[in-house]
Amino acid sequence: MVSRTVYNECRGWHSNFKIYLGGLLIAIFFNIPIVKAQEVIPTYSDYLTDNLYLIHPSMAGASNYDQLRLTARRQWFDVEKAPNLQTLAYNSRLGEKIGVGGILFRDENGNFSKLGAYGTFAYHLMFSRSTADLNQLSFGISAGVIQHRLDESGFSRFDPLLGNNTTDIFANIDLGISYYVRDLYFHLAAKNILSVSRELFFSDAVPGNMRKYLFSAGYVFELNANDPWSYEPSVLFQAREATNEKAIDANFKAYYELEYGNLWGGLSYRNSFEGAEYTTDGEEVKNQQLRYITPFVGVDYKKFIFGYTFSYQLNSLVLSNSGFHQITLGYNFGESRERYDCNCPAINN
Repeated sequence: MVSRTVYNECRGWHSNFKIYLGGLLIAIFFNIPIVKAQEVIPTYSDYLTDNLYLIHPSMAGASNYDQLRLTARRQWFDVEKAPNLQTLAYNSRLGEKIGVGGILFRDENGNFSKLGAYGTFAYHLMFSRSTADLNQLSFGISAGVIQHRLDESGFSRFDPLLGNNTTDIFANIDLGISYYVRDLYFHLAAKNILSVSRELFFSDAVPGNMRKYLFSAGYVFELNANDPWSYEPSVLFQAREATNEKAIDANFKAYYELEYGNLWGGLSYRNSFEGAEYTTDGEEVKNQQLRYITPFVGVDYKKFIFGYTFSYQLNSLVLSNSGFHQITLGYNFGESRERYDCNCPAINN
């Protein structure tokens, strides 16, 4: 008769193997390394739909209004249990220099899911001499608690030893700096700076180091004075420390000013610097990089905001061609602080 110790060791090995295999299959579906499944809040194109605080903690309280933003994202409508993400973010200014904020999120990917909450403190240094001269340097720090969960209930029909839900809870911190000088801006953020040990995803292929760095810059301009149209080219560069993965977004956004607010829309193109190899017919080895093209459109109606983005993966080998859909709903609270005489929609909101 097999001893209880050996039985438990076999059960633990079998369970870990299934967890690792499940993560590997997800990575194959995404055509990306397995470590990407461990990103806390994925960096999509939310920031282009008036939701900068979601990725930059230094933007908490940076706008003239207090902000509430709700997003819902779903990938591949024709795939069962496809990845989906929901976020709820709120940020506000306290006094002249203090900003605060909070984020709740849920991220699901097949049998994996994440729940989390972040709280943010920001400090804004105003170098402006008047509202005609925007010059603002902002610092932010966010601290969060995240729960990873693996639903094993569907595994029990294959293995009676499985069937419980496995959870893992850990904390992490984000840091950020933002600088606005009239129509020009820069953002820098360090995400997930704590190295954590997570039993649920223990593997040499899934390191505890989830640090990622974001840098973005942009400029908003008009072609003619008093023109209702304004234009915003921008870039976002992101790099992961553990895997040395890099990607860049090239964005172009246009605004049309109306009596009740703004119409806006644009296009984003994302390209990774690394490629994944795959074979065709078991012979030819090919390489493809992760590439997305994302059109987006939205409207500001008084204090309400609505935005829609659609991301299409340009890779030759994909799980589905139905694309990724995301909706952003927003509301601006409170009395507006003094508006600056500049093309700076993220501040003059």
